[in-house]
Amino acid sequence: MTSFNYTMLCDFYELTMGNGYLLSGMADKISYFDLFFRRIPDNGGFAVACGLEQVIDYVMQLHFDDEDIAFLRSKGVFSEEFLEYLRTFKFTGDIWAVPEGTVVFPNEPLITVRAPAIEAQLIETYLLLCINHQTLIATKANRIVRAAQGRAVSEFGSRRAHGGDAAIYGARAAGIGGCLNTACTVVDEKFGFPATGTMAHSWVQMFDSEYDAFAAYCKCYPDSTVLLVDTYNVLGSGVPNAIKAFDEVLKPLGKRPKGIRLDSGDITYLSKKARKMLDDAGYSDCKIIASNSLDEYIIRDMIFQGAKINSFGVGERLITARSEPVFGGVYKLVAVEDENGEIIPKIKISENVIKITNPHFKKVYRIYDKENHKALADLLTVYDEEIDENKELLLFDPQYTWKKKRVNSFEARELLVPIFKNGELVYKKPSYSEILDYAKAELDTLWDEVTRFENPHNYYVDLSKKLWDIKDRLLEGRDK
Repeated sequence: MTSFNYTMLCDFYELTMGNGYLLSGMADKISYFDLFFRRIPDNGGFAVACGLEQVIDYVMQLHFDDEDIAFLRSKGVFSEEFLEYLRTFKFTGDIWAVPEGTVVFPNEPLITVRAPAIEAQLIETYLLLCINHQTLIATKANRIVRAAQGRAVSEFGSRRAHGGDAAIYGARAAGIGGCLNTACTVVDEKFGFPATGTMAHSWVQMFDSEYDAFAAYCKCYPDSTVLLVDTYNVLGSGVPNAIKAFDEVLKPLGKRPKGIRLDSGDITYLSKKARKMLDDAGYSDCKIIASNSLDEYIIRDMIFQGAKINSFGVGERLITARSEPVFGGVYKLVAVEDENGEIIPKIKISENVIKITNPHFKKVYRIYDKENHKALADLLTVYDEEIDENKELLLFDPQYTWKKKRVNSFEARELLVPIFKNGELVYKKPSYSEILDYAKAELDTLWDEVTRFENPHNYYVDLSKKLWDIKDRLLEGRDK
């Protein structure tokens, strides 16, 4: 979407390590990195992968300008050999990723990078930035959409986002998470995610009376009238004046109002009263839209309490993922190649068990029930393993290995698809509407138990026996 050069948006240590790799004769050492996350926000059952399109755009534009080289030289820590290397820098490696909209789970790669050490290290920050932010917002949006139980949800968060990119790409991610439209105009222009909007309280305040404001708006937009009725008093003046404007302006034109919006007060109570007033006046088709610091829990409670709401506008708590505003994806070395091209697995060991990595260059298979196409588990394997759908598959928990399940009548799908090969884009980027359709289909593969807000079913991400044995040897120190 932008031609801004983000190459220097990297952590400084990526450059100091790059300089060190070059001086140590390791610049061309082929390395494998996995980008994955360890925990689902809000204690949810799954996340929605998002941000790949921006990763692709970033990698394709990677280069160091003369000003960048001059700035790095001024730091006094980089060799001239390294600065010259950066002058002609171009990404030449391979990248695999799960498509945007894929439902994903902890400890499985969302992206795998195979590239010379300097290249693989340099892109770490921006890949994490893109995937962490948009996956977080898409996941939060999906929670809110599910809470609405079929009612439309609009993304209203631009003015509360943490900067321009956060507003734009956050709205984009919200659509992938299931929102139907956005208040952010540029997102419609650039991605085709429909922008909608009507009026603010300032429109009502500009006129001599609330009725004058409503009547003027009806005249301006007779085919799409939605009136904000809480500027002064929802039930005392807002709804009565809206009905009056509908009667005196729209009805003579043969038009029907689209809706009213409630943005403050006890919206559940007000929606019930407003619904009766509208129905009694002959406007049972006039919808009621709710906004005002909503999230999935408030929406769920409003519906449980019988609120007469047709759709929701959700802003700050969606665009900032306010309840848990950090996704926590990480980027870890999992293998290197020696001079003979042999892949050597690498592992990070920690006393904190959750931080122990799954080593090696891997595939990620999703295992589906062949009868209903529901996802049963994900299986991480070594890159050279193939799953035979005609043979029984043994799944076991990598931490509690006595937990085993034998699966027959299943289908297996590789989740990671090639994105870049030798630095060249080999992936056909889907349109935004295609991503939305894919994301919706992905959600249909989940069992209801996985989608619960509280205590969701623990979806298993297992290791193949071959990969588990490699990890076990590394943990025991039997391999270097």
